[in-house]
Amino acid sequence: MSFLDNSGDIILDAVLTDTGRFRLAKGDGSFRIVKFALGDDEINYKLFDKNNTNGSAYYDLQILQTPVLEAFTNNASTMKSKLVSIPRTNLLYLPTLKINDVMSNSKLHSSNTFVVAVDQRSESTTAGTGLLGTDRATSEFDGVLLGANPGIGPQIAIDHGLDTTEISPSRGLDPDLVESVFIVEMDNRLGTLLDGIGPTVFTPAFIDDDNIATYYITMGGNNFGVTQIPVTANPQTSSDPNQVIRGPRGNRLNLRIRSSLELQSSTFLFTQIGSTLGGGTTLNGISNVKVIDSIIKVTGATTGASIDIPVRYAKVP
Repeated sequence: MSFLDNSGDIILDAVLTDTGRFRLAKGDGSFRIVKFALGDDEINYKLFDKNNTNGSAYYDLQILQTPVLEAFTNNASTMKSKLVSIPRTNLLYLPTLKINDVMSNSKLHSSNTFVVAVDQRSESTTAGTGLLGTDRATSEFDGVLLGANPGIGPQIAIDHGLDTTEISPSRGLDPDLVESVFIVEMDNRLGTLLDGIGPTVFTPAFIDDDNIATYYITMGGNNFGVTQIPVTANPQTSSDPNQVIRGPRGNRLNLRIRSSLELQSSTFLFTQIGSTLGGGTTLNGISNVKVIDSIIKVTGATTGASIDIPVRYAKVP
């Protein structure tokens, strides 16, 4: 891997990802490039110098001359910041995605992650044995998702809208800014997705060569993965303690996670890509818990707003 010198002529360096090469290698004529994405991972927009004494041609010169990474085939290592095209020119605020950690059943764990108890023992409600510690019907620990029994318990809720107090929620989100389809990417070795209400088990659209599963979760039908965010009766004069989007609101993505059979039945992946909490560190009062820290990425298909959700898979010894 290296950088391309961007100080002179513009260089176009394009390659297929590993998945693209795999599909091309089939040789059956089915390979077609129907869409592409642009990104600006390497660009630091703080380099824009509107006070440059040499004139406007020099305002963005440093940005234009920033070296960029040469193209490489691992799709999991690039394009973290994708560019989006919004034709409207009258937008003062762009939609955003936020974790709703104020509802009683979607709070983050005290470690600022969502903890997935991967098996029955890790879920146990017996004090000192499992991560829940007490009767889960009355006092669940915030942010502990039931990986072996994902049809019940806490969920992950992601809200979409304009996070500003300058526009009242009562106005509603403009239809062309509403997200009805969410793209979710996660490590398929660690688990699969369910909606937070049904629960409906989602099927990945595809799984790439890095074991990253991509889901397209759409509003409608029997799918409760995407629901409309409720608006308070009088949002201009009262606040709703269950809301994290301060302005016009769109839809909410509701998710639960089922831990993979490998995590439930063995410690292999915890040994290979995880760690064991030590040095006096405990998880819900339990020592020597095996953990794997991961990220679930959610992107809105319409506006391109994205968020990384921290997830910790935990197995009690």
